Amino acid sequence: MFSGIIESMATVIAIEKDQNNIHFTFNCPFGHELAPAQSLAHNGVCLTIVSVNGDQYITTAMKETLDRSNLGELKVGDEVNVERAMPINSRMDGHIVQGHVDETAVCTNIENAEGSYIYTFEYPLNIEMARHGYFTVDKGSVAVNGVSLTVCNPTDNTFQVNIIPYTFEHTNFHAIKIGTKVNIEFDVLGKILARLSHFK
Repeated sequence: MFSGIIESMATVIAIEKDQNNIHFTFNCPFGHELAPAQSLAHNGVCLTIVSVNGDQYITTAMKETLDRSNLGELKVGDEVNVERAMPINSRMDGHIVQGHVDETAVCTNIENAEGSYIYTFEYPLNIEMARHGYFTVDKGSVAVNGVSLTVCNPTDNTFQVNIIPYTFEHTNFHAIKIGTKVNIEFDVLGKILARLSHFK
């Protein structure tokens, strides 16, 4: 379980394809604190640490993960947002993020809001998925590349988020451009409520 409060960024230093899997080697400022079998969110995707060597570590992404996320498009030198699992006795900043990315969205607009930024994202319109809670709600929560954010101006398949300078500088939002593909995880509360409505 995660909170969507990004701790740092990790840099891709090696990519190895192994049948339908991809082994990623990352370098991270707190890599030496990690251990095999721990969970770490990468752009919002929960991956298991396979091995650690100093600040470098290896994780493996399987086909399902690669199909649903932007991890398969990573290149050596790219940065990903990383967050360790939330300790059970911590304050709940952000919101409940499971690390189970639902799908990807594409950045369609970036507006300079005189110090901050307004990003617009679009994802495929799927009415059946929406019935199961895969949608955004005004002032609700959404995780974009693992970052906990508040939704603004949602439509059936678009939403906006406001990014303050701190978030811009300390996450990979500074690398997002129009056309960039990001990972999104819809609010789990919406999914639960949508599921419960089927039993009325």
